[in-house]
Amino acid sequence: MSEKRTLKNLDLEYRLFKERIFVAFAIVILLVMVLVSRMVYLQVYQYDVYSTKSDKNRMHVRAIPPTRGLIFDGKGRVLAENLPSYNLMFVREQAKDIQGVLNTLSEVLELSETQQKEIAEQTYSQRRPFHSALLLSQLTEEQIAKVSVNRYRLPGVEIEAQLIRHYPYGPMTAHVLGYVSRISELDLKKVDRSQYAGTYYIGKSGIERQYEETLHGKVGVQTVETNARGRVLSVLDETLPQPGQSLKLHLDTDLQYAAMRALSGFRGSIVAIEPKTGGILAIVSTPSFDPNLFVSGIDSKTYKELITSRDLPMFNRSIRGNYPPASTIKAFMAIAGLEEGVVTQDFTIEDPGWFQLPNDDRYYRNWKRIGHGTVDLRKAIVVSNDTYFYNLAYNLGIDRIYPFMQRFGFGLNTALDIPQASPGLMPSRDWKRTKRKSPWFPGETLSVGIGQGYWQATPLQIATSMAVLANKGKWVQPRLVKSIDSKDIVTDNKESPKDIVLSDERYWDIAIEAMVDVVHSGTGTARRIGKQVDYTIAGKTGTAQVKSIKQDEVYDESKLAERHRDHAMFAGFAPAHDPKIALAVIVENAGSGSTTAAPIAKMVFDAYLKKERDLRLTESVGGGKE
Repeated sequence: MSEKRTLKNLDLEYRLFKERIFVAFAIVILLVMVLVSRMVYLQVYQYDVYSTKSDKNRMHVRAIPPTRGLIFDGKGRVLAENLPSYNLMFVREQAKDIQGVLNTLSEVLELSETQQKEIAEQTYSQRRPFHSALLLSQLTEEQIAKVSVNRYRLPGVEIEAQLIRHYPYGPMTAHVLGYVSRISELDLKKVDRSQYAGTYYIGKSGIERQYEETLHGKVGVQTVETNARGRVLSVLDETLPQPGQSLKLHLDTDLQYAAMRALSGFRGSIVAIEPKTGGILAIVSTPSFDPNLFVSGIDSKTYKELITSRDLPMFNRSIRGNYPPASTIKAFMAIAGLEEGVVTQDFTIEDPGWFQLPNDDRYYRNWKRIGHGTVDLRKAIVVSNDTYFYNLAYNLGIDRIYPFMQRFGFGLNTALDIPQASPGLMPSRDWKRTKRKSPWFPGETLSVGIGQGYWQATPLQIATSMAVLANKGKWVQPRLVKSIDSKDIVTDNKESPKDIVLSDERYWDIAIEAMVDVVHSGTGTARRIGKQVDYTIAGKTGTAQVKSIKQDEVYDESKLAERHRDHAMFAGFAPAHDPKIALAVIVENAGSGSTTAAPIAKMVFDAYLKKERDLRLTESVGGGKE
């Protein structure tokens, strides 16, 4: 009988199953051990690391920007303030699709291509992780409503209330205060980034730039707890910021307005200084611009119009404009002649209407073609005789004129807190040899003698020189800021120019009395304004030549383009024997100083000395000569 065979081996299958169960169990145990060991490693050995990372996911350190210091005038009026504004902020780390958010934002707010480009630049600008970028400022109520309704579509976008700079007097103080604007990448390279975390604005020009560190303050820090969407749940720790310090200027807003109104319709500048303190009472440059346009971001069209305008509204003529000082320096030339013994008070010349150098055929003409006859020192200043000063300059020589005029601040920036002011140009023999690679010629000395030629000065320099003359040689450097947080600034500037001490103090009186006669005598070039004042003015008119004319040609204003006509100038101080204000007036291409600049100077003198304070201040003042 054959052996019975089965299809299954139950014993073998049982043993195989047990082996597989054992292997699977061993693998599970091994995996559990690996998992447990990993958990022990993470929970015990790496606790500090992952606890910190967890905290970083829910806790963030945010910078608290300080409140910018205010700026006041000498009477306590606010010139630069901080107003509340709603700004649109964006934290790109909270958005999965950054470009998608920007596109949605552009659609919701109906932004122009220029605005879209600007917010893209702000979004991708360099900054710390989880630090918000300022996209738009000064949102309207309609914009706030649109963003709020569509917030679910705009992850990372928030609306924050912040303070924004505002200039109440607009163009009237633009060139003095300057303005703040958004911080650029170039700005961040020059400052301590940690102190500007959370700050979006920085001083770009004027006082705002010069005193940036003082006005800015110190940043604060806030540790906040956030949810997964980045929304703040609570404040865990906080170090409050230190607000910026406030500045009080010497500036007199009423006088600033009077000067601005007096120059309305012209291109020019007025600088007024208090001789006893050096405080700048008014500093005007026209035409001007509205600094508020730059705070939140000026549009490209408006900015292009400003920088391409022929009238240069953004150019500060008061401290950067270089003009020939013309006849306003003749009193200083007279003092130099007296001090050097070249002339005396009674020294006279016969003026035929011209001056000639020895062995030279050229005629250096007086402004009055037929001359002034017999001219002494006083008459030369009163009638502004050029021939007398040609002769004086020739006898003095440039090597004595140059150092003497530097003692009055010409060729130097003597202002304490206006480092951007131009030093102008006080020409010398060495200067011409170095810069022009040419020797100095006697005829060039004659031009310098009447404030022409290479000589260049700013309105600030001319006003400063008049303040020194009013003080009879005592130097008080011009300055804008009077106090910081109510504490008067005490200056001990070792580089301050030395007081001018003359061999005979009467020389000051001779020059000043002649300048009084310029205004108050029957023959003075500014006699028209002298008849209308009840105080004494010591002044000097000037007419600065812009375009040279041929030797035998007569100046005819009607034949010249408006911008080629002479500049009108006036400089002086009042009251003459107890000076409270010294000033310089320059009106571009306005012709004679006696007919244009002198009446403008009288308006400014009146506003300050007669206390004509009935002028109503407005928020927008200015204008340029079209």
